[in-house]
Amino acid sequence: MANVTNNRPLSPHLQIYKLIPTMAMSIVHRITGGALYFGTILVAWWLIAAASGQAYFDWVNAIYGSFIGRLILFGYTWALVHHMLGGLRHFMWDLGYGFEKHFSTKLAKATLVASICLTVLIWIVGYIVR
Repeated sequence: MANVTNNRPLSPHLQIYKLIPTMAMSIVHRITGGALYFGTILVAWWLIAAASGQAYFDWVNAIYGSFIGRLILFGYTWALVHHMLGGLRHFMWDLGYGFEKHFSTKLAKATLVASICLTVLIWIVGYIVR
């Protein structure tokens, strides 16, 4: 019996491809999309607590106000902003713009930097308004 798999080409995978910024941002975009599902549960929990009464609302706010709670909320904010910017990047591609290699690489890097800066700015404004 002949070994027919020796003549078949290997399907490309992550060990073959070099990780480039556009690939990394595509992967992060998918991860942040998944993270937003869990973060939305936190928003729903907060809203349910607000509708359930003062004692329960204070308890949930205490959890969200802890160091771990704020860290999770900061991550949720970043995921939301990053996913939005990635969505705008994909929308631009849907319109047929930005496919040039150097531009798409710069845009991928700019998406990461802008999402971090906007997240920090949102939290600074939140603390000032608070």
